[in-house]
Amino acid sequence: MENALDQLLAQPGIWRAGEQRVSTPLSGGRHIPSGFPELDTALPGGGLPAGALTEILHERQGIGELRLLMPALARLSREGRWIALIAPPYLPYAPALAAQGIDLSRLLLVHPPGHRDALWSVEQALRAGTCAAVLAWPRRCDDRSLRRLQLAAEAGDSLGLLFRPASAAAESSPAALRLHLTPAREGKLELELIKCRGGRRQQLTLYPGPLAPTAAPDPGTSAPRTPVTPLPRPTETTAHHPGARGRSAAGHAPGLRPRAPVIPLPRNGTPERPGQMDLPLPTPPRPGSRPQATLLPAEGDGRLTRLWKRLR
Repeated sequence: MENALDQLLAQPGIWRAGEQRVSTPLSGGRHIPSGFPELDTALPGGGLPAGALTEILHERQGIGELRLLMPALARLSREGRWIALIAPPYLPYAPALAAQGIDLSRLLLVHPPGHRDALWSVEQALRAGTCAAVLAWPRRCDDRSLRRLQLAAEAGDSLGLLFRPASAAAESSPAALRLHLTPAREGKLELELIKCRGGRRQQLTLYPGPLAPTAAPDPGTSAPRTPVTPLPRPTETTAHHPGARGRSAAGHAPGLRPRAPVIPLPRNGTPERPGQMDLPLPTPPRPGSRPQATLLPAEGDGRLTRLWKRLR
């Protein structure tokens, strides 16, 4: 009986809790290095699992959740596929992202009008196969929705990243990786692996670099990883999203800045809620050339349909 049980447990498709093993095709596909050696060592496969969901649970927004992902996003942005940000709580601050090596021309910013539209957008972006990573901030997400997103990430070989409150740790989730991020002093990141497919639960302390360079690099010794794309000035041809809100908060997430460029537009004689520009940031038009259209038109009820067609 014991021999039969040992043979059964020796099969590569079976994993026992508390046992760490090398990633296999059954326990995961390719992995993206996180840029933090301590975290990569703790994760099976040496990085974040592609083709799967990763949940980042936090006590509050703006405690370093984006700094945790900057090295991986910079790597993925140079692969040629999109990096989609869906329903972010703040406006992305392009210079900070570019300073981290992220190619701004590969960023796609989506502001769905409602919660159900946001989940639909996340699923379509994950499933399309044209997004290397999809970052989403859902208001709520039940087990059924999480399973749909997990299957979509597998189908599109996309890194799905969901930012959720720490209270969600008590809920079950099909995500391959669940990380709990807690505030820390002196720029440190305190991270707990509360679920890791093929790994074990443990706590880590990470030391990310500065969000942006404090001094100009010496041209003779170093060069920026990707060029910084200048922010275009708002023009009358720049589209806006009616559902976009200009927000402000004392503790905003690094790389997401509440006071990004906004375009106040009038509506029925009253001040309209500020709109915002979408990424990829358009190239400034040349003299005599026609202005470029933004990626996601803001007007009309079919903007999510146009997003779906764009991702196909």
